[in-house]
Amino acid sequence: QVQLVESGGGLVQAGGSLRLSCAASGSSFSINGVGWYRQVPGKQRELVAATSSGGSTNYADSVKGRFTISRDNAKNTVYLQMNSLKPEEKAGYYCNAEILYHRGGYPHSSQTLWGQGTQVTVSS
Repeated sequence: QVQLVESGGGLVQAGGSLRLSCAASGSSFSINGVGWYRQVPGKQRELVAATSSGGSTNYADSVKGRFTISRDNAKNTVYLQMNSLKPEEKAGYYCNAEILYHRGGYPHSSQTLWGQGTQVTVSS
């Protein structure tokens, strides 16, 4: 069973930057698509950025030009670089990944997982 662990959240002043990490651990797997989401209490979780296994990316309009999603397949880690943060972007940030489990060197099954989240607070 693969586990996803987010890290990198914290307190930053408006205009500052943070880099979030989403690390997958386990055995005999690879990561397909990954999305970073954020959620404010009482509101729905919203997609911030996503990347495919081939490296294509897409972003919410509100973060285009400021956030960058990237992946290091050798480390089974996906990053979200967040620049020019705004106070309204205070939220819990979660990664969601499609995990491909391998058997005999070939994909055998898949599972979609969520991490536990990391809190981002942006002070004005």
